[in-house]
Amino acid sequence: MALAKLNIKPLPPSKLAEKFGTEGIKVLFNPNSYSITKQVTWISPNSSNGKKNQTQRKGNAPILTFGGGGSRQLTLELFFDVTEPVEGKKLGDVRLETNKIVALTRIERDLKKPQPPVCEVSWGKGPPPGSDFPFTGVISNLTEKFTLFTSDGVPVRATLTVVFMEFLDPEKDKRQIDPELTTRVIKQGDTLSSIAAEVYHNPNLWRAIAEANQLDDPRQLQVGQRLIVPKLR
Repeated sequence: MALAKLNIKPLPPSKLAEKFGTEGIKVLFNPNSYSITKQVTWISPNSSNGKKNQTQRKGNAPILTFGGGGSRQLTLELFFDVTEPVEGKKLGDVRLETNKIVALTRIERDLKKPQPPVCEVSWGKGPPPGSDFPFTGVISNLTEKFTLFTSDGVPVRATLTVVFMEFLDPEKDKRQIDPELTTRVIKQGDTLSSIAAEVYHNPNLWRAIAEANQLDDPRQLQVGQRLIVPKLR
């Protein structure tokens, strides 16, 4: 059975998605370990006045209020060595491989929203629900360390520490947090008022749909357009 290699795949609309194709970037050597961190913010009642975690006279600890969840971070330490042939090819410079990762930190200015690409990091197949992989994120930190050189100063061995910050699709995340959140595909003759009348039984509540979808002109709906229909509180 072939060894499953950790894979880093740029996602569309990135131009690198076309360059590296469906296989993405396969690392030369799998990491010996990886780490996942996630910050969850809890606020104590006194944190607003500069005092933190003060004791309470009538309790063992302050009553905490949930302040929000932070993005998960995946940290990988990747090893690169081209002193031996790679896939039958002799590479004289390890940067031919490491620069593939560096490219994932560069802004792609020809995109509608210029930014580095969002990537999918996968390792193996068939993970159970809630597993670390596949991990969708953007590189938030990259450290390159070159450790072996030829006599003329060309690096042939390197270690890269790569930190990916989780990148969530807003619509998908809302649906996971609130299972009652629904979507609606616009059909001929639909208006926000008619959708509100159907879903909320009140056509005057169309503004809730407009705000959820950040519509500048609620009258300009296109057939096939997908709208979020939020649950009313």
